[in-house]
Amino acid sequence: MTVPAVRILIVDDNITNLKLVSVLLAEGGYDLRAAVNAEGALVVVRSFRPRLILLDLQLPDVDRLELTRRLKADAQTRGIPVVAITADGMKAGGERARAAGVDGYITKPLPPQQFRHAVASFLTH
Repeated sequence: MTVPAVRILIVDDNITNLKLVSVLLAEGGYDLRAAVNAEGALVVVRSFRPRLILLDLQLPDVDRLELTRRLKADAQTRGIPVVAITADGMKAGGERARAAGVDGYITKPLPPQQFRHAVASFLTH
């Protein structure tokens, strides 16, 4: 009997970044889906039911934390960890992000092995 792969949703409007994260995680055997905006992410979350969401906080179609607020307000999705992938470490907006429900951060750039390790660490919580 095979164990189903862990499902991860990657949300990023930058196609290059989306592909890079997908390539880095493909080696881990994850079942990956992608969305380029918040509304697309909400659709994918409902049908795909990811175990983890990796979120670029600079999405242009909504306030950068609104997607997280929506996910955390919904009883069906509030338990899914939302991890921000950010270039600035969220030093300035860290408290606002935490208040919106972001469960953690991965600061880029990271070497591939460290990135994979960081993602895996959020799956063990």
